[in-house]
Amino acid sequence: MTDVVYDNKGQLEQVQSGLLEGEQIIAVYDAIGAGTGFIGLTNRRIIIQDQSYVGKRFAITSIPYSKVSSVSVVSNKSWAGQFFSSGTIAIAVGTSTYEVEFRGSEKAHHVHNLILSQAS
Repeated sequence: MTDVVYDNKGQLEQVQSGLLEGEQIIAVYDAIGAGTGFIGLTNRRIIIQDQSYVGKRFAITSIPYSKVSSVSVVSNKSWAGQFFSSGTIAIAVGTSTYEVEFRGSEKAHHVHNLILSQAS
């Protein structure tokens, strides 16, 4: 587990506890905004924690890279020539879209590029 990028050790440990045999973590980023707790990227899949359920319930969603149809940068304003002016990405999987907002555009850029490199 060398060079794993992460924001929160507890989130990293949660992803580690659910790894499949031979699976390696690439990055785990804390997410902001309604519902999402974190996004984890491994060499096999995307893992999203959704905390928007009532009470103390939450969902961990695993998305194999082969199921990702697109990954987008979400922006509320004109890019003005800056591709990553936003800290939000959207991951399309079938008829569902998962939006993840980050503290800073660098994390969105890193996640976007990792998903593209793993999905190709």
